Amino acid sequence: MDRAGTWSTRWERYAGRDVIPLWVADSDFRAPPAVLEALAERIRHGVLGYTPPPEELRQAIVERLARLYRWRIDPAAIVFLPGVIAGLHHAARVLVAPGEKVLVPRPVYHHLRRAPELAPRPYGEAPLVLQDGRWVYDEDFFRSQSKAKAFYLCNPQNPGGTIFRRAELARLAELTGDMLIVSDEIHCDLLLDPGKPHVPIASLDPAISRRTVTLMSPNKAFNFPAAGCAFAVIEDSVLRKKFSAEVDAHVMPSSSVFGYVAALAAYRDGQDWLTAQLEYLRGNRDLVEKTIGLPMAHVEATYLAWIDCSSLENALELFLKNGVALSPGAQFGDQRFVRLNFGTQRALLKKALERISTSIKTASTQSPRG
Repeated sequence: MDRAGTWSTRWERYAGRDVIPLWVADSDFRAPPAVLEALAERIRHGVLGYTPPPEELRQAIVERLARLYRWRIDPAAIVFLPGVIAGLHHAARVLVAPGEKVLVPRPVYHHLRRAPELAPRPYGEAPLVLQDGRWVYDEDFFRSQSKAKAFYLCNPQNPGGTIFRRAELARLAELTGDMLIVSDEIHCDLLLDPGKPHVPIASLDPAISRRTVTLMSPNKAFNFPAAGCAFAVIEDSVLRKKFSAEVDAHVMPSSSVFGYVAALAAYRDGQDWLTAQLEYLRGNRDLVEKTIGLPMAHVEATYLAWIDCSSLENALELFLKNGVALSPGAQFGDQRFVRLNFGTQRALLKKALERISTSIKTASTQSPRG
């Protein structure tokens, strides 16, 4: 799809320039036909009034969690939100008291850090380390963090692309003691390696679930983030009441009618489209890993590559000068890296990778010789 002139955040920044924008994490694929038809049908109806969360969607989520993760929840445990980002910030404000410390991963999607930063709440960074080609947590770090009250988890990991294994999540739950866990699981449907399932940390054990806020949304996998529908799963009634008070009072806006319609259609009838998208993304992922020419971990999930550019000087500017816009690593906590969004057409991705290759070759020929 040509997204020029469609008010795309990613594409409009470089409008009129010969720049391939592979930064903001939305894809260039049309939403599933079932979603587009459901939205069109709602438009044809013509009335777009105030809309409560439909019970059909609530039940579809319950059934999906049971089918995919063997996680059986009460429908009342679901709190609908306008987006996962709103949930991250809301949790920091209403579930963490002033002065209580929050742990956030590093590197990580910046809103997990911005949530406590803007609340404001004191926070520390829990480092991930590269181990056997995967970004995993440094367990030794947690042993010195007994005073922290909350831990923000990103699973699958953005930008590292890790699908955390069941045993790794169980260990994290143990290491975090009785901390509140706020788990961003928006990429849970974008699994690129067959045989590596997503495991919601709250599904491991009722005791873990009672201290966990799980944030999910179909927005990312089915590519309709502007429609706006997300939800929190909070099984503990006391925690849920505290979290949902401002949602119920409309201090935080509800999801839009378009978000509800799109989410229900995606969960009911979007699986074939999702399967096809994942196959295409695997091809894109393999192409990036094979040709990027810079160190990067294997991407198990998401359509995001976390690329080590420590061998280059001003890599972000170098790539942009050669016509490719990427996300700066400093945004995620490590300025040595860049993040590349490969959720685009393969021909365009190939062109971007050729430009990156040219950038690297140019830099190597211009570097001073020792």
